[in-house]
Amino acid sequence: MNSPLLQLLVLAGIAIFLILRLKNVLGTRDGFEGPASSKPPVSNRPSREFEVIEGGPDYDITDHVEEGSDEAKALAEMKRIEPSFSVTEFLAGARSAYEMIVMGYERGDLDAIKPFLAEDIYESFVEGVAAREDQGLTIEADFIGVRELKLMDATFDKDTQEAELTIRFTGELTSEVRNAEGEVVEGSKNEVKRQKDTWSFARKMGSDDPNWLLVSTDG
Repeated sequence: MNSPLLQLLVLAGIAIFLILRLKNVLGTRDGFEGPASSKPPVSNRPSREFEVIEGGPDYDITDHVEEGSDEAKALAEMKRIEPSFSVTEFLAGARSAYEMIVMGYERGDLDAIKPFLAEDIYESFVEGVAAREDQGLTIEADFIGVRELKLMDATFDKDTQEAELTIRFTGELTSEVRNAEGEVVEGSKNEVKRQKDTWSFARKMGSDDPNWLLVSTDG
């Protein structure tokens, strides 16, 4: 056997030996793995990323009211009775409800907003719209947006499971009031009016009806 062929066979044999040695040491691993642990695996030990820390703050509550406050305790009770309740989602809905109710009253379209009003609030709205119509006044309004929204108070009655949330709104709109002759007697479509309202919404937690009712309107 000539020398070059012998050298080639020796090199091939060394390569095969090294491959087998590496395979025995490394095994067959796919993808990314961390360093091997000196401790044997424990199959029933929960992964740390799924551990739940009991007693930790509920940021859905503490993002809106002070931790440990009466309001925070009331909100926690609401969520205990109705786990799907979210303070953040409620406030987003309240923002939309504010625009819908304000514009419904301004335009005199009370049928559209009646399902969201307590009976006494609805009656006061009816009286306000009727008085306006008796004077021959009409309103042309456009809602611009809610500049500020803040949860001011939260109460919960454990006996009745009635929840009440009070919110301060600062809305911006344009409003123009015209008399029977079509003359502008108040406001201007070119002037943005900032309107502040403090409203309270109530609902029985755990009930099938998801609607919160407007029960108080303090300007």
